[in-house]
Amino acid sequence: MSDSVTVGGTSIRLIRDDITTLDIECFVFYARPDLRLGSGFGTAIGVRGGPSIQEELNKLGRRRVTDVVTTGAGDLRARSIIHAVGPAFQEDDSEKKLEATIRNVLCEAERQGITGLAMPAMGVGFYGIPLEACADIMLSTIQSHLSTTKSSLQEVVICVLDNREFKPFQQRFGQPASV
Repeated sequence: MSDSVTVGGTSIRLIRDDITTLDIECFVFYARPDLRLGSGFGTAIGVRGGPSIQEELNKLGRRRVTDVVTTGAGDLRARSIIHAVGPAFQEDDSEKKLEATIRNVLCEAERQGITGLAMPAMGVGFYGIPLEACADIMLSTIQSHLSTTKSSLQEVVICVLDNREFKPFQQRFGQPASV
């Protein structure tokens, strides 16, 4: 099975790594509605990137599920971070909200003129989105968006932590978009 696919001239790649250490133009953080960096990757972003990221977020206030905002990336390698407030598992319409969140991330990246974007497995872990559902929704939404939109994105990297996250995405790669 392939770990990459090209859609509409944009390369979609799957890697195992720590998204906060990538040398990429922008990465996505699955944010809380209060935009506090919190635990997990939020802690890594705050510690590695410095206080300027949370300071920017504090000025933006609360957000609703599916909203996205962009900040600088402080001392991280990336230039910017798209903070995406996505749904939790078993929230009403969580799959539709996850799809909308991903579409909003892609549109925000295009508004910002971003060419290289890294996305985590959106909503897995603390938010409880099942990996298989996440992989299906992410890849079909990204593929559908890129096949119907003239995009500034040249590369979308799906960055997962380990083999447990990697396998469902790898199995989904190369399948036609279903959205």
